[in-house]
Amino acid sequence: MKSSFMKIMVAAIMLLSTSINAQIKNAKTETVKVYGNCGMCETTIEKAGNIKKIAKVDWNQETQMATLTYDASVTNQDEILKRIALAGYDSNKFLAPDDVYNNLHGCCQYDRVAKVPVKEENKTTAGNQDHSNHMNNPETTTAVVQNENQLKAVFDNYFLLKDVLITSDGTKVAAASKELLTAVNNVKMDKLEMDVHMVWMKVLNPIKEDTEHIADTKDVKHQRDHFTTLSKDIYKLIKAAKYEVPVYFQFCPMYNDGKGANWLSKENAVKNPYYGTMMLNCGKTVETIK
Repeated sequence: MKSSFMKIMVAAIMLLSTSINAQIKNAKTETVKVYGNCGMCETTIEKAGNIKKIAKVDWNQETQMATLTYDASVTNQDEILKRIALAGYDSNKFLAPDDVYNNLHGCCQYDRVAKVPVKEENKTTAGNQDHSNHMNNPETTTAVVQNENQLKAVFDNYFLLKDVLITSDGTKVAAASKELLTAVNNVKMDKLEMDVHMVWMKVLNPIKEDTEHIADTKDVKHQRDHFTTLSKDIYKLIKAAKYEVPVYFQFCPMYNDGKGANWLSKENAVKNPYYGTMMLNCGKTVETIK
């Protein structure tokens, strides 16, 4: 009787696995360590990793092992583990942000195993490589440059949008915002450093929403309203990713009925995007980001 029950259970598990794989094209399955404690952890880990018809995570509370089944043509193990880390759960590859881990429910705060952050590991590895290998392998050099410049087009198009807002020409502003949206959509998340990737995942949807609103109207007032929130998210991103030259975080105290609003500029001299030529020099630099 017991033997028959076990056979039924095994068959059910195999059937479930087959069903999952059938729903996910180009299915690849891997098992990795993800740290956690309880059923609440299981729910959060699986929810963070799952994407309908693309990725499925099955986490075992007793073994702390996660079975990842995913469409290898769309995503990869790193992308799934980064999402899980962003939800507060370490793996042997990626660390959750300390503030996210600290906000987990008490019963979910598993014992953290000391690890070297991914970014430091990458730097150490790169430092130990023979420089001549990079010189003799242009593909490697190109990959490094692409990694460093992933967000440059986003920042460059943001600065262009800011400059066009000064003209108060809604048509030109909409066109500049479409260019920014294209740059945002072209970012390859898997090439971002771990700390930058986590910020990117938090700000991506708000940035796209504001950019789309600006692109879909010629009403400059509406465009400027969305530029205020867009600038807040670009600020968070550029603080994490940095830029090739110093960037100036500036503030206009008059905009939004005296509540004020910020923007980012490559120039220390104030050129106010919220009022244009009406009050071009209204405002001040409140922070220099290097």
